[in-house]
Amino acid sequence: MDAPALAIDAVSHAFGQRLALDTVSLTVPPGRFVALLGPNGAGKTTLFALATRLYTTRTGRVRIFGHDLARAPSLALAELGVVFQSRTLDLDLSVRQNLAYHGALHGLSGRALKARIAELMEMVGLADRLDEKVRTLSGGQARRVEIARALVHRPRLLLLDEATVGLDLAARAAIVDLVRRLVAQEGLAVLWATHIFDEVRPQDDIHVLDKGRIIAHGTAGAVAGAHLVPAAELAPDAGTAGLEAAFRAMTAAGAEDTA
Repeated sequence: MDAPALAIDAVSHAFGQRLALDTVSLTVPPGRFVALLGPNGAGKTTLFALATRLYTTRTGRVRIFGHDLARAPSLALAELGVVFQSRTLDLDLSVRQNLAYHGALHGLSGRALKARIAELMEMVGLADRLDEKVRTLSGGQARRVEIARALVHRPRLLLLDEATVGLDLAARAAIVDLVRRLVAQEGLAVLWATHIFDEVRPQDDIHVLDKGRIIAHGTAGAVAGAHLVPAAELAPDAGTAGLEAAFRAMTAAGAEDTA
């Protein structure tokens, strides 16, 4: 059996006396879109910081395609691309320069890097903006560049932390569609952290994080159904109001893991 793209096992993290994550475990299979769903302050960003080694994991274990992040960080991180919630592009550099710099950090250069950048910018629909400064782009366009940058070194796992925050409805939909297309066409594994319920589809695997704990996991439709919301309300073309209602019910009742 193939190793999970991401396996987080019993990870906890505290800031002083405040426990931000409490024995969190989740798995992202290869080539799947998995949503980490929770309100602001639930611990999603802290979990991403641990999964990307920005914070050191003291309790629990993180593995990326079987590579232990603590014991073999170079091998693990080589498989990982990340789009953080905060914007991280250099506004005064061109799109090409931002991507080339990131590629150089991963040991890429010359024709191979140039070809990879061109390929990615075609993929995200911005091939004609390569030599423009990032500050001239819209928020949605800049986000697409960040996704392209995260993929320069050909990772097999992509983590996105609240990737659509601050975008208008059309830009948000375009980013979600782009990432889902990468999963379907490129076989990329994705962990998509969000508090926006209509970015989740009924068939998606989800992990619901609240107050630092995973309180439910399964498919979105199954989780909603388990909390008295008919799965029929989660029609693919009708948004996910049912999932949002289920989430409110879970957090109000202090629900435990449903799986």
